[in-house]
Amino acid sequence: MNEIRVSSLTFKQLRAFVAVYQLRNLSAAAAQLCVTQSAVSVSIRQMELGLGVRLFDRTTRSLVPTAVAHEAIETAQRVLRDMDVLGHEIRDQSRLRRGRVTIACTPMLAEVLLPGAITSFHRLYPDVHIHVDDCAPENFTSRVLGETVDFGVGTPDLVGEGVQTERLMTDALGLVCRQGDEIAERRTVRWKDIDRLPVMTVRPGYGFRTFLDQSAAKAGIYLNVQREVSLMSTALWMVMCGLGPAVMPATYARNSRTSGLVFKPLTFPKVSRDIYVLIKTGRSLSPAAQQFVKVLKSSVSQLATPLGSTTD
Repeated sequence: MNEIRVSSLTFKQLRAFVAVYQLRNLSAAAAQLCVTQSAVSVSIRQMELGLGVRLFDRTTRSLVPTAVAHEAIETAQRVLRDMDVLGHEIRDQSRLRRGRVTIACTPMLAEVLLPGAITSFHRLYPDVHIHVDDCAPENFTSRVLGETVDFGVGTPDLVGEGVQTERLMTDALGLVCRQGDEIAERRTVRWKDIDRLPVMTVRPGYGFRTFLDQSAAKAGIYLNVQREVSLMSTALWMVMCGLGPAVMPATYARNSRTSGLVFKPLTFPKVSRDIYVLIKTGRSLSPAAQQFVKVLKSSVSQLATPLGSTTD
């Protein structure tokens, strides 16, 4: 008995089988498939040899399906439909007519960097869904390595093996204070100007706090953090209430809609941190994710200028 090798079936053979079954004629099937009659005949013969069964009985005028063909036709048609659906889905994803993009980002950066990019992307590709995983800084890189997201946007404390980075932008630290405050009138604000000055910023373990503490130590000053917050938006309204200035990244301060505040970059030294797009090494981004990164880069380049302040 011949060995039946279902795995040897090809898409072309299935199409030939279904066409011949429906039309009962090689010539008509060839015309429908836009191939030669001999090509259809060869496909049917190869399919029968591979399966070890006869699918059609030949007569002088037509091909008559065997009992095996009658039993197999429904499955063959379903396979072809599934293949067609698969092809449409892949084409739709490649043309960004469908898909999903998942991004890991710390809450502060998500608030500043993503709204404009998501709005622009959704306008261009309304059928692609965007999901934002706003995670704590210590969980940021693990999201990328664990492949629970397509990519990450942020500043990881450590970038080890397994992650490739692409710089998105550079962010600097500065002081936010009220218009009219003495320090707001200065042309420049140096690190030594805030030595022991009561300030507010994020609490340890949040966002850029580690970077801030390290920068203050390198500048040789005592950072007198009198009030600690979890969200920079809280710090902004506290500044407005006269509770003192706040230290925060320029990107956040310059995109705040809070009026009456001034942002002064910290200088001598001027310190900055890079914000990256992180992708797991060896992983290819989907067409939708690739396009979102392009839109994000364009959006970031158009971020607002400082809130009523100088940009020394």
